[in-house]
Amino acid sequence: MRNIKPRHIVAISLSTATLTFSGASFAYGEGDFFTRLGIAKVAPTSDNGELLGGADVHVDSESGPAFTLGYRFHDTLGVELLAALPFKHDLQVDGVTDGSTKHLPPTLTFQYYPLGGSNARVQPYLGVGVNYTHFSDEKTDIGASLSLEDSWGVAGQVGVDLLIDDHWALNAAAWYIDIDSDATINGESAGSVDIDPVVVMGGISYRF
Repeated sequence: MRNIKPRHIVAISLSTATLTFSGASFAYGEGDFFTRLGIAKVAPTSDNGELLGGADVHVDSESGPAFTLGYRFHDTLGVELLAALPFKHDLQVDGVTDGSTKHLPPTLTFQYYPLGGSNARVQPYLGVGVNYTHFSDEKTDIGASLSLEDSWGVAGQVGVDLLIDDHWALNAAAWYIDIDSDATINGESAGSVDIDPVVVMGGISYRF
């Protein structure tokens, strides 16, 4: 019997592993439950409305942990809920920091995956849906009572998964969310605060 040298065994093993990996199936589609975890930055648009007869309002950006839960009910169609811990934003009126608020912005989107059901390792997606934002812990630096009304609005989404194996992927996503709130100060109507942020999130994805 012919002897097989160790270097031949290593070469055969590497070749087999390469063929196995290159032929691996990363089928991505119907029936998948998934979660995405990462850090999200909420960046409000530059024009955030006016208060008290023309005073310009600016809402600062904020970052924090966020996650999503989703389900694919078709190879190319799915639904995803964005959730997070409350984000805290400083509020500036005419360039001076005058207060702060926290908001919780759960966002539900219906998604389209153009490469769903295929073995493509790069899986882009688009989404459109609805956002509900709950405001809490409003404060001012001048002792006035500030209240921001909860908001409903539309949302758009774009994202991509880079599949690592059958379960794990790297993920990047962005949402544009329509968040407009009526403000009251000391019980009197004071104008509107238009946050309308772009939310950018980077992290990992896991399919169950």
